Amino acid sequence: SIHEKFSLPELTVKVPALLILGEKDYFLKFPGIEDYIRSGKVKDFVPNLEIIRLSEGSHFVQEQSPEEVNQLVLTFLNKHV
Repeated sequence: SIHEKFSLPELTVKVPALLILGEKDYFLKFPGIEDYIRSGKVKDFVPNLEIIRLSEGSHFVQEQSPEEVNQLVLTFLNKHV
């Protein structure tokens, strides 16, 4: 495999992870990014990823909706700690 050939570390994130994504995030416009996330392909590398989409959020959801983001993070942590 490529990992053995080049002595690359394991590239899979195995711990639970949370992605809070604003639907209006300009990052989604970069070629392939939106499809990578929406198709679930991202879970090939982060299998325990929980994705929460905020319909009115942009790239700075933590600044636009701090109370909602804080609650989402606390809920996530309470599920996994």
